[in-house]
Formats: sequence, structure tokens, C-alpha cells
Amino acid sequence: MIHNLGDKTFVLSLLPSDVVTTTGLGSAVDLEDYEGEMAVVLDAEAGGAGITYAVKLQESDTSGGTYTDVTGGAFTTTDANAALVEKISVNTNDMKRFVKLSITVAGG
Repeated sequence: MIHNLGDKTFVLSLLPSDVVTTTGLGSAVDLEDYEGEMAVVLDAEAGGAGITYAVKLQESDTSGGTYTDVTGGAFTTTDANAALVEKISVNTNDMKRFVKLSITVAGG
């Protein structure tokens, strides 16, 4: 089945493409004007001996509030020197208003 998403399709950058070397959070994104399914794509490669990335979505009621993990919002851990392109889908109607991307860098 093909869906015509028309003007309901937006591209947001939860974490701009960059070399990530330390554990951290992306900037908060306000989901107030969004509805329905959201596809989140991870294109990453953990570089260097023994380094891994664990990437997940987190949500909060306020942009500066306490963030908790989004159910179904975790990506497969990326191993050293292994490229990963992965997509997850979450329903924004079931989420809190603000979302961030959390990255845990380990090893190395």
C-alpha cells in the first residue's frame, strides 16, 4: 500500500550529522504541531577500536524537564567500525510534547 503524505511530511534533525565522541543529548524538539507516526532514521558508524554507540529517543512534558525513554524508541547498538542505517517508527500521539535523542558512547 502506498500512502501520499503530502504536506504532512517534515524532516527534522534531532542530532545534526557530526562526529560524536562523547555521551550526550540532542536538542529538544517540540512535537505539539505533529500527529501520528514519526519515522526516525539513524545513520551512524562507531569509529575506533572497541567504541560503541547506544542511541534512543527520550521524551518529556517540558523542554527543560526530566526525560524518560520512549517505548520502542531505541536503536540497535552500533559496534566499532560497523556502519548502521536503521529506522524506527513511533506514534507522536502516544508521546509527551518534547523529544530528544540520547547517545551513549562506550569503549575506546
